[in-house]
Amino acid sequence: MLSRTASSLYWIGRYVERADFTSRLIEATVRLDALSSRPAGEAAWMSALTVIDAVAAFESLGQPMVQRHAAPFLTLSTTHPGSILSCIEMARDNARSVRTALSREAWSAINHAWLLFSNHQAPANIGALLNMVELVQSDMRSFAGALSRMLKHPLTMFIQLGAAIERADNTARLLDVKYHILLPEGEAVGGAIDRDQWTTILQTVSAVNAYRLIYSEGLKPAHVIEFLTLRPELPRSLLSCAEDVDNLLYGIAQSTHLFAEADSLAKTRLAQLRRTSAREIIRGGLHEYLEDFIAQNALLDGAISRQFRFV
Repeated sequence: MLSRTASSLYWIGRYVERADFTSRLIEATVRLDALSSRPAGEAAWMSALTVIDAVAAFESLGQPMVQRHAAPFLTLSTTHPGSILSCIEMARDNARSVRTALSREAWSAINHAWLLFSNHQAPANIGALLNMVELVQSDMRSFAGALSRMLKHPLTMFIQLGAAIERADNTARLLDVKYHILLPEGEAVGGAIDRDQWTTILQTVSAVNAYRLIYSEGLKPAHVIEFLTLRPELPRSLLSCAEDVDNLLYGIAQSTHLFAEADSLAKTRLAQLRRTSAREIIRGGLHEYLEDFIAQNALLDGAISRQFRFV
């Protein structure tokens, strides 16, 4: 396999996952907006922009941090690389360069999303905004379904690998922002707003019902932290993503015979997660733990690029 092909497939996975996550983040932020005690939901939209590291880019526009301005920035901006439109466009560009490696259904899902969003107008109200993000999620689900029916081959594994790396980063950033930013000043930890915000975090990763199946004691921040970091049953947990990365790298290595730095880093990270407890994470500082995880994830991303000579 050419390095350029592997790179394009890997970044298809990252960009598709990023577009899907941003759509879920917007949906959750609309709910948080209604709970915010600050004018016009400023705290809620600040949190969304912080998760995707876009506060500075948005503030450079000189616009109020409210839904009317933040939502178009997150969905249809052509200048911000983290917007849904930008992610879909980059996924499509990469998919077009490796068109023969994708099934017709996988290509159609990405192309349909691009055709829809490249001609979409800014949402005029909450209903239009929620409809827009649902369309994104529908196309991304179609892509995931098509991918699951493709041949089990390194071509497919590179897409899944990119998605797993991106998913881990998104979950860590989402959990970190909730812990440090979302609770309004003067509100009690464990109060109604705090509980609603933790629920919204679970909604963002489609895990409300899954949480209730695992934990019968009700909503507790310590349980949510454990669920999103260390529970292998949750596909978006840090541990589950780390397992996926390790398994995918092993599967690729079986075909390419390339065992190197990325494999070692992935195995080390997975071993660390498996011997960690939620109590240790909380005692040592959740923010510090997540910062370290995000840094490790970036190092692993760089190692993958070097190992497979991405261009």
